[in-house]
Amino acid sequence: MQANPTSAERQNWIATQAERLDLFLHAQLPDQSRARLQAQIRAGAVRVNGAEATRPGAVLRVGDLIEMQAAALAPVAPHAEAEAIPLEVLYEDDDLAVINKPAGLVVHPGAGQARGTLVSALLHRYGRLSAAGGEQRPGIVHRLDRTTSGVIVVARTDFTHQQLSAQFQARSVVKIYRALVHGLTAADGDIRLPVGRDLRQRVRMTTRRPEAHARSARTSFRRLAAFPAPQDTPAKLRAACSFSELELRLFTGRTHQIRVHLAAVGHPVVGDRLYGAAATLAGPGALAGWQPPRVMLHAAELEFTHPRSHERLHFRAPVPVEMENLRLALRSPVPDSGTQAPCRATPAGVESGRQRAAKPGARDQAMS
Repeated sequence: MQANPTSAERQNWIATQAERLDLFLHAQLPDQSRARLQAQIRAGAVRVNGAEATRPGAVLRVGDLIEMQAAALAPVAPHAEAEAIPLEVLYEDDDLAVINKPAGLVVHPGAGQARGTLVSALLHRYGRLSAAGGEQRPGIVHRLDRTTSGVIVVARTDFTHQQLSAQFQARSVVKIYRALVHGLTAADGDIRLPVGRDLRQRVRMTTRRPEAHARSARTSFRRLAAFPAPQDTPAKLRAACSFSELELRLFTGRTHQIRVHLAAVGHPVVGDRLYGAAATLAGPGALAGWQPPRVMLHAAELEFTHPRSHERLHFRAPVPVEMENLRLALRSPVPDSGTQAPCRATPAGVESGRQRAAKPGARDQAMS
């Protein structure tokens, strides 16, 4: 029988709530994929209260001691390297920087994405960032999806990273988004649905998992503009030919939260094919058959307290041109006629416009 590894060879945590072992470890070690952590659990790299734990789905109890072999925590993605990538800097000082991230730019290196990330651009500009987030995520306090543009704050020192992380955990950071979505929404709403990984399609999140296997999530919205289908639109195309512009507030920060919440209530973000949006639009005039170049979701505003000066800071990133152009196209009449053209849709657009992500009755159950 081998002696237990020394504390230097293990990393330890204490469980503060009842939770699956693999979900707990993934929350503590976001740089590690959940699949890799599950493999390490099955391989015997994890102990709970001194006993080997080999079931990823084992439920922890409050006060349980979780230990993991340090060798199992070795980085699996390449270290970030500095690259000369242009950045739109909204603010910077010795403690932090606020960036307007373009859509298409990945925040940090990971599986299949070693170069061309926001982290690479930050390292080129600043040379050094906070190491509190790990070797693959220097400076990264929170994330935006690759397809989402907008405001993101990064930490240049460990002190700043710890202070900002505490604000995000306390939900004192105000996060405001803009989105163009399919269909006509209510004037406002508050979506409270737990979000978890879709076990059938791992790249997706879902609201359909049992609450024990998901995390609470809240998104509120108000409608800024409604773009109803032209009056002569056939009934079968009316929903597909209607759109809304929303301002959303994110109270929690789950993966794909806004996207999965809006899809769950029947209003997927325009361009978000992962969550049931049309591949091509149904719409008046030239919009019929048009393929959105991106997911029409933008992190428009971010407000937090500066960790050192304690000043409350508020930043805005202008709506990207591709979103503004679509909004104007939806609003504009046809030249010389003063009226909108009839709404048309390609067969593919009609099919995907049925918003397959929503369950019957999900809208009423989710909205409060």
